[in-house]
Amino acid sequence: MSVPLLSAKGLTVRHGQLTALHGIDLDLAPGEVFAVVGANGAGKSTLLRTLAGLHPPGGRIRLEDVDITGLSPHERVRRGLVMVPEGRRLFRSLSVAENILLGTVCGRRGGWDLDRVLELFPWMRDRRRERVDHLSGGEQQQVAIGRALVANPRVLLLDEISLGLAPVVVRQIYRTLPTLLEGDTSILLVEQDVRQALRAASRFQCLLEGRTTLAGRPGDHTAEEVEAAYFGFAGTATA
Repeated sequence: MSVPLLSAKGLTVRHGQLTALHGIDLDLAPGEVFAVVGANGAGKSTLLRTLAGLHPPGGRIRLEDVDITGLSPHERVRRGLVMVPEGRRLFRSLSVAENILLGTVCGRRGGWDLDRVLELFPWMRDRRRERVDHLSGGEQQQVAIGRALVANPRVLLLDEISLGLAPVVVRQIYRTLPTLLEGDTSILLVEQDVRQALRAASRFQCLLEGRTTLAGRPGDHTAEEVEAAYFGFAGTATA
């Protein structure tokens, strides 16, 4: 790999006496979908929140070969590191369009705007003035993705976007990922649904109790190896 678009080296995060991440390394290439998988409590969301600037880590984070470890979350957004958080975190009293446009407040200039999001999710056009608390879970998730897109990310962090959604809705959302990669955007996604994540990703990393137990390309590892790394069966090792 040439110079990574996003690089994390030795990330260690502590919550009081608990160490949530133990020296995690990660590199993300331009135009890549990279999946971080693991069971509940493995440290996946902590990793994403740390990259987004919500947890102070030990170790270093670089974006486009610039050290951003000390930057605030909104400064990272301005540089192109944007997260779709678990649970969507929409403003329920605001409309679809108003929630999406909030993404422009700290975002970069680029090709994504409200009109392009409405093209990506056509159902929104006739419902853009509707309050988001009237929407289904899948529709709310698409609004959250739209809000992130209008910030024109270089790196899009997706935290458990399938959580609580029907399989048909999850498939619809994942079908949009190739469009999101246009313009050398990269996607780092966190998922408990291993099959869905590995179908979408070119590379993956499995976490268990804040440590990497397996990493590589999906086709280079058997389902048994991934399962062993996911659940912590004996004999797993970092690839």
